[in-house]
Amino acid sequence: MTRTTGASAVARLFDPDETHPHDLHVATWNIRRRIDGPTWPPNDRWTVRGRRLATVLHADPPALLGTQEAMPDQADLVRASLGTSYRFVGHGRNADGHGEGCPIFFDSERLELMGHEQLALSETPEVAGSTSWGNPVPRVVVRAAFRDRVTGADLTVLNTHLDVFSARSRLRSAWQLHDLANETAGPVVVMGDMNAGPGAAPLSALFSSRLVDAWHAADVRTTPLWDTYGGYHPPRVRKGPIDWIAVDRSVRVSRAAVDTRTIDGAAPSDHLGIHVLLRLTGGAP
Repeated sequence: MTRTTGASAVARLFDPDETHPHDLHVATWNIRRRIDGPTWPPNDRWTVRGRRLATVLHADPPALLGTQEAMPDQADLVRASLGTSYRFVGHGRNADGHGEGCPIFFDSERLELMGHEQLALSETPEVAGSTSWGNPVPRVVVRAAFRDRVTGADLTVLNTHLDVFSARSRLRSAWQLHDLANETAGPVVVMGDMNAGPGAAPLSALFSSRLVDAWHAADVRTTPLWDTYGGYHPPRVRKGPIDWIAVDRSVRVSRAAVDTRTIDGAAPSDHLGIHVLLRLTGGAP
């Protein structure tokens, strides 16, 4: 485990000397919804771990970050921690736009936002707050289209959080993501907390056509494939990840890593982030 004690001590996941100027740092991270009262373990309390999350993001900001379980104030903290050039799209999953969300954060100096939408993972995706297939709470996907200012390449990103309770909902939602990816022109990335481990039916659906697992597609993997539901335990390899980044087969993944960094010996979230470098190509020389 990488242990750190402050912003200046946070190691970058990818060595800048080993990256290409066209590489785009992309990450997915379930930041754990805010809990303010007594928690067990005490590290789970947002007032304790919010600064840890802020410290890691400020020291090593991905150009594209998909988060899950982000309450509005948490999204504001993430954006402020990443830097002044960062913006985000996406809002709460409830019908009124409140509650947990899956916002996508992006560096506006690197990426130009071309369009975005938030859809329900349900039989009526255009109806905010709608549910289907046995999930007791609404589930959403945020889709955003970008143009890379460095390479001129286009990239569409889908960020989501599948249901933890209903296996049927996870599978039907995965097929919905599959269809959204297939209807997208140009390279696409699907990422998020899938609540599904290696070989599970939702992942088979997701990886059934144009999408592949970014981890296994990577030229270099700089960490072990740790379980991404960490639960504030030391990193371990047992059941495998439940957080994933799926990439279009046309996209080269130059590096991948699971983020085990801590601040003062404690993790910022009960999940570990997945990070990749995408080697984009486009109109720029």
